[in-house]
Amino acid sequence: MTTGVTVRRVHDAAGLAAVADHFSDVWHTPRTAPPYPAEVLHSLVHAGGAVHAVYDGQRLAGAAVAVLGAERSTYSLVAAAERGLGYAVKQAQRDWAVGLGARTMRWTFDPLVGRNARFNLVKLGAVGTEYLVDFYGAMTDGVNDGDESDRLTVTWDLTAPRPPYDTDTDTDAHGPVTRTAPDGGPLARRDLADRYVWCRVPGDIVKLRAADPALALRWRHAVREVFLEAFTEGFRATGMSRDGWYTLTRTEAAA
Repeated sequence: MTTGVTVRRVHDAAGLAAVADHFSDVWHTPRTAPPYPAEVLHSLVHAGGAVHAVYDGQRLAGAAVAVLGAERSTYSLVAAAERGLGYAVKQAQRDWAVGLGARTMRWTFDPLVGRNARFNLVKLGAVGTEYLVDFYGAMTDGVNDGDESDRLTVTWDLTAPRPPYDTDTDTDAHGPVTRTAPDGGPLARRDLADRYVWCRVPGDIVKLRAADPALALRWRHAVREVFLEAFTEGFRATGMSRDGWYTLTRTEAAA
């Protein structure tokens, strides 16, 4: 961990209010209307959940919220940290969950955000196990406003060996092009052995959504079609390259 950076659980009202403000800043909402109000965070902690915060010195630089689930599972409701600090927050969540006997943790993220996909699938080693269409319905925050809220559920095996923090391994997408992207380039490829599907996402969906919402929505629908078809056939999301290509791998049960 970077010198001066610490992660700790937050229980007190002032600390939880600061976390609520942090989430407001990340999702561009007024601090008077945070996506996760301090009183809700306090209730989650009281119910046995955990709010972890990462501090750079004394400055709050990220936070994550998780709750207990059924059958030795946990669920991460939200996480947001400055670049380079997300890994420390997730490991703190992992240690908390394992300490309670949990074996898995799940959460969702926007599948069009490639950097988050790479973090979740490559750095953490989680697997995309479920595609959810317009999961939250219309959202009114400053990041997602005007888009449909598709989400990819990832499942993190907390008992698996931790993958290397820094990995240079990428799997190049190859095989015949099966779909064309809204920008005219290839959107999806499938290998001839039918074991892998690759799907490309735009370089920066947040900037694209702000500049051209209609084009961003076409990307949403195009990627959705690829994922829904692949997941129906038994594929799961297992990787993401630096240049924006998901790897979807057919599970043994579906082979």
